[in-house]
Amino acid sequence: MIFVSEIDTTAPKQFHTPLQKKTYAALSKLSIPYQRVETDEAITMEDCVQIDAKLQMKMVKTLFLCNRQRTAFYLFITAGDKPFRSKDFSSALGIARVSFAPAELMESMLGTKIGAATVFSALLETARDVQIVFDKDVVEEEWYGCSDGTTTGYMKVEMRQILHQFLPYTKHAWTVIEV
Repeated sequence: MIFVSEIDTTAPKQFHTPLQKKTYAALSKLSIPYQRVETDEAITMEDCVQIDAKLQMKMVKTLFLCNRQRTAFYLFITAGDKPFRSKDFSSALGIARVSFAPAELMESMLGTKIGAATVFSALLETARDVQIVFDKDVVEEEWYGCSDGTTTGYMKVEMRQILHQFLPYTKHAWTVIEV
């Protein structure tokens, strides 16, 4: 059982990563409301069960993937309880099979460590070439639950605001697939 704080609607007083600071600055600039909680370190989807209950939404699972040559990168955002099958993902996009990108690339490109992958990495220049891919099941949800760029901060934002305000602001294209 992990600690989950009370819900807050303001940015943390102290930021733990540059990405976390950029995330809250962008949400403020775009006037996108959110609810957030602070937690003990949460890395697995099992860790997120209590976060989901507190924020009354379903946390997404965000996977950082790459091809064998490490020349094509994907941020795949799917339902937290949905198993990932590389074959299905690759087939839906019409690409060669992918695998999980190494932790060091996640840190250098996405500005996060394992367990904190987030759509908010689209704010970083180092993530410019990462293709953002949503599972159809996720975009049909009202709420988007995700990390704020750390493994101790999680938030709830309206899905439509992620797709139609935040991502256009980052000038990052996105794709929806059904797997």
